[in-house]
Amino acid sequence: MEIIHLVLGKANPDRMNGVNKVVCQLAAHQHRQGRNVAIWGITKNLSRNFGERPFQTELFPAASQPFAISKPLRNAIEKKARQKTVFHLHGGWIPVYATLARLFNRLDIRFVITGHGAYNTMAMQRSKWLKKTYFALFEKPMLRNAWKIHSIGESEVRGLQTIYPNNKNFLLPYGFEFKPTNNARTPNPEGFTIGFMGRLDTRTKGLDLLIRAFHEFQNTDSDSILWIIGDGPGKADMEKFIAANKVKNVVFWGSKFGREKENLVSQLHVFVHPSRNEGLPASVLEAAASQVPVIVSEPTNVAAQVRRYNAGTAIVHNNVNDLAEAFIQLRQTDEQTMKTISANASAMVREAFSWDRLVDNFDLLYS
Repeated sequence: MEIIHLVLGKANPDRMNGVNKVVCQLAAHQHRQGRNVAIWGITKNLSRNFGERPFQTELFPAASQPFAISKPLRNAIEKKARQKTVFHLHGGWIPVYATLARLFNRLDIRFVITGHGAYNTMAMQRSKWLKKTYFALFEKPMLRNAWKIHSIGESEVRGLQTIYPNNKNFLLPYGFEFKPTNNARTPNPEGFTIGFMGRLDTRTKGLDLLIRAFHEFQNTDSDSILWIIGDGPGKADMEKFIAANKVKNVVFWGSKFGREKENLVSQLHVFVHPSRNEGLPASVLEAAASQVPVIVSEPTNVAAQVRRYNAGTAIVHNNVNDLAEAFIQLRQTDEQTMKTISANASAMVREAFSWDRLVDNFDLLYS
């Protein structure tokens, strides 16, 4: 069986988009374990501006119309008819996928889809009436033709069932490329440092909750520091609140990659991700793998594992008071216990999110 991951873009892991990272890692581990796998990308820029990969990557031009399929992509798909090929589509609410689903159905080609958080309850509330119309016309027929619908977490399962009750849901988390290190982690000596890393989207990522909770936490620890790693329109919202309330010790680092990013994360005392809508945030797993205790909301789809491994704090009610209280509790935790929590965070990623353990389960998604 051939597995083709189809994405918008190039699945470049050096971009802030977490979908790029996990698709590239999944394909790499499938290849490593003997699967016949490739990535096909739909992109306006056909330059191969990414590193070497052990598996095949094909790039196809995006059509001028959002629902249209370019001729090269259509021809390539038609060549896969009557072969043992399954297409794995990544992302939801993508117009060209609706057209692709009809083409796959006509050619009798099996396909599965991963929404990456697109179908959870909070995502469905954004542009509700527009999405309701679009869903009826395009998304629902596509899901009806899919072989299975892959959900990364329980929030997506629940969200999808509310709008499209079905028996196709396949719940399976993504893994994480764990890189063990013997380097001792040295938290920032200038003060208790809380970090966030990701796309700065105020509503989706809960940045309004984060900056308000940090402001409240400073009543307990006035020397505490907040590091924001990433870029996006939410930066302006946070800066407005900071200026109006004279919040101090907030540092915006912008987007960071590679060693520079790893160095910043390794200095954090805790990592926080109070998202209202997620698939599976790679930034949380990166921080945990670096032995940084994490504070997460339920919609991150990591909360259950954080509780099971005692890898930090999973807040039940994603609000300012509970988030500030989580900061206080970890700030007041003794040093030895924090070392244990740090080790637990690393163990959580190594065990619960091991690609090597998960790849076989993806075979069940396709079969």
